[in-house]
Amino acid sequence: MATRGATGNSLEAPKIAWNETQRRFETEDKKAYVEYVLRQDGKVMDIVHTFVPSSKRGMGLASHLCVAAFNHAKSHSLSIIPSCSYVSDTFLPRNPSWNTLLYSEDLKSNI
Repeated sequence: MATRGATGNSLEAPKIAWNETQRRFETEDKKAYVEYVLRQDGKVMDIVHTFVPSSKRGMGLASHLCVAAFNHAKSHSLSIIPSCSYVSDTFLPRNPSWNTLLYSEDLKSNI
């Protein structure tokens, strides 16, 4: 029965909150999160770290956290720098549609 409960929970998208003061997106229990740094006068979100405790791994939480961060960036017209290896090596290859939000080096030449 416990396995069934865990499976049922993974089908439901977890609630992810934006913690603006700590610059992160986190689960309700605050144990899993994506941290970011704002760059370029707040126009670029540099995702620097993704953390999911071992007890919650394998449930897709890191992906849900990234989707929340990317949706936030999209709705606020921000570009993203995927400094975190999970974002650059795992999330983006699995979700290439988000590549349109990536910060382009070409924009730097205008600075």
